[in-house]
Amino acid sequence: MPNTNNPLVSVLMTVYNREKYIAEAIESVINSSYTNWELIVVDDRSTDRSVEIARKYEATDSRIKVYINEKNLGDYPNRNKAASYATGKYIKYLDSDDLIYWYGLQTMVEDMEMCPDACMGLSSANFITKLKYPVLLTPTEAYKYHFFTRGFLYTGPTGAIYRTDYFRKTGGFQVDYAVAADFGFNIKAALYAPIVVFQADLFWWRQHDEQEIKKHENKYLQLNHKIHRELVFENQTIPDKDRLRIKRNYQTIYARKAIKAFFKLNFKQSAYIVEIGKLSLTDFFWAIMPNAIRNGF
Repeated sequence: MPNTNNPLVSVLMTVYNREKYIAEAIESVINSSYTNWELIVVDDRSTDRSVEIARKYEATDSRIKVYINEKNLGDYPNRNKAASYATGKYIKYLDSDDLIYWYGLQTMVEDMEMCPDACMGLSSANFITKLKYPVLLTPTEAYKYHFFTRGFLYTGPTGAIYRTDYFRKTGGFQVDYAVAADFGFNIKAALYAPIVVFQADLFWWRQHDEQEIKKHENKYLQLNHKIHRELVFENQTIPDKDRLRIKRNYQTIYARKAIKAFFKLNFKQSAYIVEIGKLSLTDFFWAIMPNAIRNGF
């Protein structure tokens, strides 16, 4: 039977006008093979039927609680608000337009329990290994894999699970990183504490035109640069040779993005990338060199 008094994992679902998707998202949690959970739905002043739909599930399952904000907070402030209601050992975000597969929660929670030193866990198709999952990574192993192999730290909240005490101790998501706050948190966590990687395909990330990241592509590019500058390029915990290599790779990738936009005749976008990346002629030289990048940005 489900433990409604002491759930091990708090599933957090932030909502704003998701009446088309929220029922499927909630049902994917209810249908999980793992049952020791609470589902906290926090609505950010939706103007559609999202709350009405969520309330119907709340009325039939005591593990589900629905909260409505007094005012619209925005995406990541609302995620932090949802975390304040959590009572579980772990925080598991599930976006209200996504689904978690029936085995997803069980895999994540059991793997976190196997790795008690981990501050968070990620399910990423960008992490490829011959090792048996779960894979526990030290900070050095994590940043080297992300920057020099494949960028698995870009995994969003639906693909992540956080230890609640660590999430709160570090202040949660840094809201001035806006749509990139999840990546900012992952970078900070991976640089200072062990993290664990699970198998991929534990959830379904629904892609559609109403997603925040698709509505704010330029903003994301700007914030991505801000995160790298503040958390990586000047981070003295990373050896100098690695930081220099990371910055060179990063600048090369932005130069290639600018070149690609230019040849698509999107001159405004190309100029924007040059400006936020503070690109030089040297960056463009490396951008046209074959095999100049060896990382997973």
